[in-house]
Amino acid sequence: MEPVSLQDFVCALDPASLPRVLRVCSGVYFQGSIYEIPGNECSLSTGDLIKVTYVRLQKVFCKNPGTGQTMELAPNFQGNFSPLTGPQSYGTLEELVSAATQSSKQLPICFMSTHRITTKARVVPQEQPLKLEAVEMHRGTCCARCVLGTGAQQVLLHLPLSQKGPFWELKPGPPRTLLQVLQDPALRDTILTCPALPWRSLTLMPQYEVEAIMHLRRTIVKIPSTLEADVEDITASSQHIHFMQPLLLSEALARGGPFPLPTEILEVPEGPPIFLSPWLSSLRKGQRLCIYGVASPPWRFLASTKGRKVPRHFMISGAYQGKLRRRPREFPTAYDLLGALQPGQPLRVVATKDCEGDGLENPGFMSLAMGDRLEVLGSGQALGVQERDMDVLVCQRLSDQPGEQEYEEAEDQEEILLPLHFSGGFVEELGDGRRYSLQDLIAQFPLPCEVKVVAKDASHPDDPLPSFLGLRLEEKIMEPFLVVSLDSSPEMCFEVPPRWLDLTVVEAEGQPSQPAGPLPVVPVEELTEAFYYHLRKSPAFEGQGPPPRPPKSKGLGGQKKQVSNAKGVKSSEDFELQEPSLMPKPKRNTLRKVIKDSCNLYRAIPGHKKGLRPTKPITQDTNDEHDYEEILEQFPKTL
Repeated sequence: MEPVSLQDFVCALDPASLPRVLRVCSGVYFQGSIYEIPGNECSLSTGDLIKVTYVRLQKVFCKNPGTGQTMELAPNFQGNFSPLTGPQSYGTLEELVSAATQSSKQLPICFMSTHRITTKARVVPQEQPLKLEAVEMHRGTCCARCVLGTGAQQVLLHLPLSQKGPFWELKPGPPRTLLQVLQDPALRDTILTCPALPWRSLTLMPQYEVEAIMHLRRTIVKIPSTLEADVEDITASSQHIHFMQPLLLSEALARGGPFPLPTEILEVPEGPPIFLSPWLSSLRKGQRLCIYGVASPPWRFLASTKGRKVPRHFMISGAYQGKLRRRPREFPTAYDLLGALQPGQPLRVVATKDCEGDGLENPGFMSLAMGDRLEVLGSGQALGVQERDMDVLVCQRLSDQPGEQEYEEAEDQEEILLPLHFSGGFVEELGDGRRYSLQDLIAQFPLPCEVKVVAKDASHPDDPLPSFLGLRLEEKIMEPFLVVSLDSSPEMCFEVPPRWLDLTVVEAEGQPSQPAGPLPVVPVEELTEAFYYHLRKSPAFEGQGPPPRPPKSKGLGGQKKQVSNAKGVKSSEDFELQEPSLMPKPKRNTLRKVIKDSCNLYRAIPGHKKGLRPTKPITQDTNDEHDYEEILEQFPKTL
């Protein structure tokens, strides 16, 4: 095939013959703005190979041959076109017959008039096709015997040769639609007429969009047919040519197969590594891989080690087969205790350090000693500084020994209020020694959860999790992974997340080797610290709100002013506030009266076994056996 322009090739192309392979004989470089042809290929180099897979009609321009004016038509234009034999019109029928005789044309011929023709038989509308069959005498006048219409609706007319036009000679055949004209190679570059358009004669100029595949192009290339390039059809001699089309792992995941899929790496995304795994260093350009499909199950668990100065972070597959045992959770604040409380599940903790209550900042807060056992009941509200409501955690003090009777009479129970911002230190009291599978553990207990791996995964001999004192299962991540193996080591399979490690690959030839039995997939991957914190910032963790902001401290000066104005105490009380360590406060067994209506102290916790009782109102004891004020009055005199 001789080289032709891309426009001529596309216009003459039969869509049924696709795909076609073309070679660019004369390249083109588009020097204008890239925004002038958005989404299309603007440059082709000489020698490039193009595999045309689809041709789409974009728009059609019609042109007036006489004036050069153009008009754009939509691809779904509904008008009908009739081809003309030429751009010339004839003034009378006699001129039309004479021109046909001189050009050696045989009757019948087709023609039309641009004006309405009125006869005794009927009126012929303008631009209505007529067929001139013969010239004969009719009632003493030389007439043209014409046929109007087709099929059974034909009407015979005798028009005198002196009938005025103008007349246009038409090519034989019925009127055609726009698509029929464009698909007929015989009508290409033919002068047409259309009653729906203002011009009597016109030519059509279609513009197509060519979809093609090119070497090492990841996506389908779109080329406008008007690009000034010459091409040659080499389909017959290009059966051995294979077009390498790059593919992202995310695209392989989206199209869903077919699997297994042999591939070769073309490009590895730049950036810091996400896993601390030996197979990660093998992912380089030229490495052959085999993609076996989507990993199952599709969820993973984010875990961090406990008891180490520098924690390590892991992503554990939902198919992990190791055995785990629950560990007591640690809670640094009362807010963490409230977040861990679940309806219907009692939560008992032990205080890990001594804490003294501050009646001015935290009214109603009782002192705690290391080893005190508490049961968390729920949240409530109490009147704080300046008579403002503050959120508190309501707890119940339990007996010192877990074996003693813990459900005493209501009047003997002691309730404690802890501000949510209180940073004490608590550890969960846990008596569960069962061994759980990962799936059972997650189904029964909410995350985060403290565990100890007591038996490693038998399918993973190098399981590192049992070597740690404890793990904190932090979050469940729903993310699809692909099961991949190296072509050189099909026995070692690993799971790659296309969202975070989107390799560019190309399909390779050959049949992949299928391991016998289930795929030996590594269920535990260690994360780099940078990638771990990247995950912590992902939308999956946005629901974890920060702890409440503690109330603003007013300072010692504000405390002294409030005490002196409210109670009229002596200056020695200011000294007591400045030096609290000189006079230790005794441990109290009751709560202060912190609200006006004690029945609104807290909300009931649904599903809890024990109800909450109102706090006993306590009045200040004016006859305290330890009169610290009297001692302080004499204390400055000894200085």
